[in-house]
Amino acid sequence: MRNVKNLAEKINKLKKEKNAVILGHCYQNVEIDEVADYVGDSLQLSRLAAQTDADIIVFAGVYFMAETAKILSPDKKVLLPRIESGCRMADMIDLEQIREFKAMYPDLPVVCYVNSSAEVKSEADICCTSANAVQIVQSLNVPKVLFCPDKYLGTYVKNQLENVDVITYPGYCPTHLNILVEDVEKMKKEHPFAKVLVHPECHQAVTEYADYIGSTTGIMKYAKESETHEFIIVTEKGVVDRLSRDCQDKNFYLVSNKAVCPNMKMNTLEDVLNVLETESNEIFVKEDIADKARQSIERMIAVNG
Repeated sequence: MRNVKNLAEKINKLKKEKNAVILGHCYQNVEIDEVADYVGDSLQLSRLAAQTDADIIVFAGVYFMAETAKILSPDKKVLLPRIESGCRMADMIDLEQIREFKAMYPDLPVVCYVNSSAEVKSEADICCTSANAVQIVQSLNVPKVLFCPDKYLGTYVKNQLENVDVITYPGYCPTHLNILVEDVEKMKKEHPFAKVLVHPECHQAVTEYADYIGSTTGIMKYAKESETHEFIIVTEKGVVDRLSRDCQDKNFYLVSNKAVCPNMKMNTLEDVLNVLETESNEIFVKEDIADKARQSIERMIAVNG
């Protein structure tokens, strides 16, 4: 039988000895929070880690997140607990494919969602997150942009900006696309007074039911600050797990049992302990790729801090 407390004690002791910082994305198994120094969205976590004096970053997340941490902290050792934990949306576009996408629409600026590989980021003019995508596209002050890799986030941005044509790459998040209109309607019937909080990676037919559309941390902030006591959460299960733990006076309903990312759930405390002990699964990004990708991220940060 697993002893979570014992595992957490070993990890916390070891991270002090090795001057390591542990990052946990909020789609991770909630047990990761027992040892995480920071929990949140991927870019926010990478930026926080870059500001620390840690020698080692352990990123409990998926591959592109650890890559981003390495881009922003090139002098730190970045470890991924499960090296095979990729992102199915990020895997839908590679260096050759983004170059082909750009060639189809020459001279248009490229906005790249941070949920992408370092190589794809290196071909973009600017990055964005789900929280600031509308603001980033608007900041370019142009009538037409390319947006990759998420078709649905790009379409959401287009719907928010009347005067900008957003041409989207046909990528998507399979976990969010598993959430159907019927799932939302069923939950609304069961919980008629609950507010519906939706991630913009969902299909537009689903976002139409939203009382609030926002990023993972945006959804969590809204739920915690709202006077409402019931919420239907239309994103990955990890958000429900954390909100239920942190706001025990409120009720949170996962929109569907299909809203679980298998890759995000790969990492366990045993995996975190193993990479800390062995310093295996180190992430490397080619210097020229990292430099270009960093510029895309820094341009985004310059827009909204």
